Amino acid sequence: MNIEKLIKTEVELPLPRKVIVNLLYTENWIMDKINLELKPHDISIQQFNVLRILNGQKGKPANLCTIQERMVSKMSNTTRLVDKLINKGYVKRVICASNRRKVEISITDLGIKFLDLVSPLMTNFENRITSKLSEKDLINLNELLNKLRT
Repeated sequence: MNIEKLIKTEVELPLPRKVIVNLLYTENWIMDKINLELKPHDISIQQFNVLRILNGQKGKPANLCTIQERMVSKMSNTTRLVDKLINKGYVKRVICASNRRKVEISITDLGIKFLDLVSPLMTNFENRITSKLSEKDLINLNELLNKLRT
């Protein structure tokens, strides 16, 4: 279904606007699907992203700036996300004794176990959501999105 029908407009959108509206609509559609996938595990996509970032540190702690730089959504409140993950036992925060402004955040064993459980489910979800596209389509789409941001 084309984007005009989805947003219920009779007006043919100019092509640049059509692309932007379609991207935004699709982003929201995907986010809704991801949130439904993660809801049974009581975690948001932003929290899941933080866990993946910390897991990618390979045992080295990260600071809030490092996490924020690597976040997919730059609008996320990283401190609040980390606090929620601490409450769940998935990450820990260590404040440096000699410099109280230096805070290191690490994934816990429970956080790693959680990722071991949920990451395969997310991989399966990603494969399902992109299953209508060929490998060539996925490569082309990725290249076009990269090109759009340059």
